Parts: sequence; structure tokens; C-alpha cells
Amino acid sequence: MEIFIVAEIGINHNGQIDICKKLIDAACEAKCNAVKFQKRDINLVYSKEFLDSARESPWGNTQRAQKEGLEFSEDQYDEIDSYCKKKGIEWYASAWDINSQLFLRKYSCKYNKVASCMIVYDELLESIAEEKKHTFISTGMSNIEQISCAVNIFKRNNCSFELMHAVSTYPMKDEDANLKAIKTLQDTFNCNVGYSGHEVGIAVSCGAAALGISSLERHITLDRAMYGSDQAASIEPQGLRHLVDSVRKIEMAMGDGRKEIIPAEISVAEKLRAHIPFEASLK
Repeated sequence: MEIFIVAEIGINHNGQIDICKKLIDAACEAKCNAVKFQKRDINLVYSKEFLDSARESPWGNTQRAQKEGLEFSEDQYDEIDSYCKKKGIEWYASAWDINSQLFLRKYSCKYNKVASCMIVYDELLESIAEEKKHTFISTGMSNIEQISCAVNIFKRNNCSFELMHAVSTYPMKDEDANLKAIKTLQDTFNCNVGYSGHEVGIAVSCGAAALGISSLERHITLDRAMYGSDQAASIEPQGLRHLVDSVRKIEMAMGDGRKEIIPAEISVAEKLRAHIPFEASLK
């Protein structure tokens, strides 16, 4: 099974549809399987006190101005939906509240996503699971008991899912990756497990690819120096191409696990072992 590679655009579009389209283009050029966004009703996700508090940003000097600046309108999502169909790439989004999940239903996306921070929001998980779409469930900031509760919701609703190992720091330190947790999740929940990475570079993600993950998600950006809290944990278009190429090579190199002489080795063995008796057999 080929690893399903997702380019997480998230909020790295900075509210600009032209940047968004360039990121979709980058994902297509790198041959990703899908792009992903984040959707919030900021009045449900954040308190009025928080939204009224000070924050300098390109959109104003309050948290509300910043959060609103990063949210696409319905017309803009219509444009994203149309553009992704034109480019032939799947798209979906992680909702941070029930209103946003209901909003996303308009687009009939093939997949759903549970963000790590939302894995403990049972009511939202029920709303997602009732749609019966294959769902990627990120597990950052969560322990086995919390993950188990989420898994039970999806099982009870007969909704297809896979877990994604994640560490919710932005950017994540390589030493915090704990990639062995991928096997722990596979063994504990007997399901497919992917990896959602927030590290700098591609080495850790390549390591995850060698551990039997079913999906791989990475934040992407046009420039890591751009405004935004997720930019530093993202990879630029050239890095994305290198990542996808590397993952596909790793998949090809994994083989079937049988240890035997391959045909291409026969002539090498005959040459290098010519001075000793041996049987050049493939059997």
C-alpha cells in the first residue's frame, strides 16, 4: 500500500487565495495525494476576552483581527474546491468546532481529519464519525487512554479511520519525535498508523516512512520566513519535492523481506567468488 502523502496548507496561506493556489500547485508538482486546510468558527473556538486582547499582525492590532484574517470565506472555499478539482488533487480540512464541520459538508470531500488538539472533543468526533468518511486522527498531546476513547467513537459509528503519530510542538525537536510510538499505536489499536510531522527538514519523516506508516502529513509554505506560527515547522516547495521523492524511493527499497540471492547478484558472485567453490543458485 502506497503511503498517502498530504501537504498541510493549514493557515499558511495567510488569508490570500493567490498564495493558497501556489501552495496547491506546489503539492501537485510534488505529486502529493491531497492538500489539507484548517477551518474555525473563531467565535466558538476563542473567548471574547481573548479575541479582544492585543496582538499585532498584518490585519490589525487584536487577536480577532489576526484570526479573522486567516479564515477563508465560503466564496474562497468554493474557489479552493473548484481549483483542486481542476488540478486533480483531493482536499479536506480539520474542523476545530462543530459549526465548521457542518460547513465543510457542503463540499463532499472524500476525507476528514481530527486535529491533535481536537481528539478529546467527543461531540465533534461524533459529528465527524457520523459522516462515515475515512478519517485521519492525529494523536499529538494525547495518551493511550484519550486515543482509545476517540477510536471507540469511530468504531461505534462504523467509520473508517487511521491514527497519525504526532508531537505537537512547532517546530518539533528531532529528539522528541519518538518514532517507535508508531509501532506502539499499530500494536495497541490494530489499525493503520500515519505520521504528522512538525520537524525541520525531511529526515525524520523519511524515518517514519521506513516504519510502515500508511500516511504522511507535512505543513508546507512558500517561504519559512513568512508571517505565521506554522511557517517554521513547514517545508518549502523544493523540500516537499525532495520529501515525496525520498518517501517513494524508501517504499520501493523496502522490498518483501525475504533474504535470497537476486538475479543481478549472480554474475557478481561468479566473478568475486571465482577462486572458491560455491553454488551460484537462486534456489
